This record gives sequence, structure tokens and C-alpha cells, in this order.
Amino acid sequence: MGSVSARTPSKSNSSASQLKRKSPGEFASIPDFPTTRGARPVFGGVFSGVSRGDNVPSGSGYNSVMINPTEKIWHNGKLIHWNDAKIHVLAHVTSYGSSVFEGVRCYATASGPAIFRAREHARRLRDSARIYRIQIPYSIDEICNAMAEVVRVNKMDACYIRPLVLRGYGNLGVMPTKDNPIETYIACWTWGKYLGGESLEKGVDACVSSWTRMAPNTLPALSKAGGNYMNSQLIRMEAEVNGYSEGIALDASGYVSEGSGENLFLIRDGKLITPPLGASVLPGITRDTVIQIARSLDIPVSEALIPREALYIADEIFFCGTAVEITPVRSVDRIEIGKGKRGPITERLQREFFDIVEGKKADRFGWLSPVAQPVGAAK
Repeated sequence: MGSVSARTPSKSNSSASQLKRKSPGEFASIPDFPTTRGARPVFGGVFSGVSRGDNVPSGSGYNSVMINPTEKIWHNGKLIHWNDAKIHVLAHVTSYGSSVFEGVRCYATASGPAIFRAREHARRLRDSARIYRIQIPYSIDEICNAMAEVVRVNKMDACYIRPLVLRGYGNLGVMPTKDNPIETYIACWTWGKYLGGESLEKGVDACVSSWTRMAPNTLPALSKAGGNYMNSQLIRMEAEVNGYSEGIALDASGYVSEGSGENLFLIRDGKLITPPLGASVLPGITRDTVIQIARSLDIPVSEALIPREALYIADEIFFCGTAVEITPVRSVDRIEIGKGKRGPITERLQREFFDIVEGKKADRFGWLSPVAQPVGAAK
């Protein structure tokens, strides 16, 4: 799943910890955001006094605490400069959220950078677009090779990759037409731990959100679409102002669904359980990864409807996704989970996951695509 907050990864955890813990039902104050006249917001909510036309080195005009600009972005088959990746303010996507995207990790290995499950991400991108009747003019192989090219040309060893497809400037009615061009971008940058540097070991505090995931046959949860993430923003912002690192959404029937941008697993009596796709969850690539790793380690795993109260009596809980990787949850609604820290099964899954993606163990699942080797080339 991977939904991505435009803030520094460490800030998410630290800002939550800096908020004064409140008693149940008491809300933390909402942080103030700068609204200085003339200040220009850039990615991540960081404001700059630099105005358009000022002599700014390439990349610095669109920098933030989270994003460290790289040199090139792939756009419709060509490499362009980072600051040239622009759309019109009246592009169809800005009014109606008509975009689909992916979050992909490239890991540094002893044999060079390798993209994790590139084909699966490219396929889901095309699936997401198909659901919304967006025709991507690139095959899975072409998308995979473009991701590798972006990493290669920007001389990255480990990075986060963002393929993005959107409806561009043209007709401004709700109904998109042939006058709205389909724009495809692929960018990459360095991104650390989404929920904070210590979260992988110590875990994070989560809450059950008052915001419900999209009901079936409203917005398609199987599509990783930009518009769907308005719901995710509500979940994440509510968690933030109440002193939590992340929120857990329920589905329309009141069963556990997922985090704002992550799938979720709980462990009870040595068994791994995750909500089914029918619970309005995104078919996460890391979710599938965890299931395959668990089965290979003889850890029982199943998909089942999970009532809210099962969260409170779980032995272990963890989020998973491209951005969070495998991140334990130490409390839900201020109820301690297990011993209030990463549990043994979560740790075992984490270790196996990182050993594979970092090349410390053989890639027995065939998940890594070396950046130096074009897709389809003989190995």
C-alpha cells in the first residue's frame, strides 16, 4: 500500500511523541501552519520565501525536509530536469484527483541497486488505471525499465520510486475526454523510515480512526488512486492531532481494514491474520510479501474478518507497506499490545524480509530486479 505522507519520516514519529498525551476523549491542539503572505509552500508543508523567477539552483526550489531532489524525472518516455516536472493548475487531476500511482523501493545490495518487486508494482499501476479507465501507453516491461533508468541516471544506491499517471490539462468537466492527455511521470529520491527511525524496533502507537474506509462500490479500494487518499489524509491527520503515529480504519461493516497507507497483520497464538481484500484494503505488494515469507517459515497465515476488539487482545500487530516496510504496533487506543514492543514473530519476519531485500540472503522468490540489467534481458 503504500500511501505516502509529504513530511519527513522521522518527524511523523517525533511530532506525535512531542504532543502531550491526553486522557481518553481529550483532544490535542491542532498545530498551526504558516500562512505568511508571499511565502510559497513547497512539498512537505515547508515554506520558502523564494518567488518564481529567482535564481535558484536546480532542485532547491522544490525541496523540503522530506524530499531531497534528484537530477532527473522520467516523463512520457523522456528524462527531464526535476524542476521541469510541472502541471497546469487547471489540469483535470487537481480538481478531481484523477491519478494513479505506486510507491516502490530500490535497495542497495552487494551486487548493486535492485528494485523490489518492480513487475508487481507496474502491474498494479496498470490495474489501478484500468479501473479508472485511464489508458497507460506503456507496458509492464517499459514501466520497469523506466524505473531502473531513473535510478541509474540519478546514481542512486537505495531510494524510493514514485510512478505517477494523471489526467492533464484540457477539458475541465468531471467527465474526462480525449482532450485530457495522460501524463506519466517516474521520480526517485532518498526516503528513510516512514514512521520514524526507531519504529522498526520499538514500534508505534496507533488508534482506531473515527473515519471509515470506503464502502464497497463507492470508491474502488483495489485501485491505488490519488482521490482515494483523501480518506487516508483524514485518518492520518486525526491520528496526528491526537498524539498517535498512525490510524487504523474500519470498513463499512465495522471490521478492521488497514492503516492510512499500510496493510495490517495481527498475531494471536502464533497465527498471522490479515483482513481480506473485501474489507476495503489495497492489495499490498508488501502484504503479499509477508504472506509468502510467513508460509516459507511455516508460520500459519490466513485472511479473515477482524473485529475491532481483536486488536486489543492481539499478541502482536504490525503495519506493512512499501514506505513502512514491516513496522510493529506497540499500542492501540493506548492499550498495550503484547509486551508493548516488537514481538518475536514480527522480528522474525522483519529479519527475513530485510535479509532478502538487502541481498544478505538468496533471492529465492525472484523479487529483486537489478537496476543495471534491463527487464527481459537474459540473466
